[in-house]
Amino acid sequence: MALAALQSTSVFYRRILSQFPQDISLAFAYGSGVFKQAGSSQGQMRNNMLDFVFAVDDPITWHTMNLIENRKHYSFLKYLGPKQISSIQNEYGAGVYYNTLVPSEERLIKYGVISTDALIDDLLHWKTMYIAGRLHKPVRILVQKENAKLRAALVANLKSAVIASFLMLPESFSEEELFLNIAGLSYSGDFRMVIGEDKSKVSNIVKENMEHFRMLYNNILQECPQVVYKLQQGKLEVDKSPEGQFTQLMALPRTLQQQITRLVDPPGKNRDVEEILLQLAQDPDCGLLVQQGISTIVKTSSITQSAKGIVTAGLMKTVSYSVKKLRKMLKGWRRKTQ
Repeated sequence: MALAALQSTSVFYRRILSQFPQDISLAFAYGSGVFKQAGSSQGQMRNNMLDFVFAVDDPITWHTMNLIENRKHYSFLKYLGPKQISSIQNEYGAGVYYNTLVPSEERLIKYGVISTDALIDDLLHWKTMYIAGRLHKPVRILVQKENAKLRAALVANLKSAVIASFLMLPESFSEEELFLNIAGLSYSGDFRMVIGEDKSKVSNIVKENMEHFRMLYNNILQECPQVVYKLQQGKLEVDKSPEGQFTQLMALPRTLQQQITRLVDPPGKNRDVEEILLQLAQDPDCGLLVQQGISTIVKTSSITQSAKGIVTAGLMKTVSYSVKKLRKMLKGWRRKTQ
């Protein structure tokens, strides 16, 4: 029965993907329409919008083909043509172009398009953490073409999430505490968590998907020399010595290191990054400064990408999408107070 359901789901996703140009290097589905969250039923899942991200090598060519096949998906920006759409995608917000509230296979879907190079850059350096953060959590990979750089960047992104979380957690913690921290990285500083999302969203994601998180991070945790992973007890112990924390700080993505440096180093001093991180490794507030650095990255990208979304979706779809989000938040709030 489970195998039949899985096969049926695979066919469903293949049908959706068949409606788009096929030159996609990576496609994945994510969110509450794909993975069950605490407090939601299977029926509610089917009513949730399905979220996709497509990484493409050549955005201009991809949008050219998609405008021919799916012109109705685009807002008024379709009149500007594929070159301008690609320019808006690459130069504003988090490098992603979203079309939302698109009917497909009796569901509503939202899909974001990002260039493969921009995705690799975000995975490695956390310039925006917008798509990198989504990939910290379990996703359903639908297409992954052979690309050694992309494959290595996907693994590096998961390792970075683990290292950042080690710095923010105490010496000893549970698997669930680690996964809660990892899942929360991309929401830290996101203004939408204040006005449009259920405040227990992170907990709801992790509690129903512990096994998915284990599958995603098991090999990384087993191989990481910085941690003792007691798999049977679901416990972890991390090296919190200054030497251990310095090693972890030096392994963080470049953009996060730069943000931390700005927080620690007063203007005008211009000290070496390594010198600053060495000092920070001995600071009791080390984890707090890592969290503040992540919040700064996420806050900036969430605001600029959301502003871009008003233009790429169009006013009517933006209002409709916002109303759906608020209704979902209110339903979650009502369930908790009943």
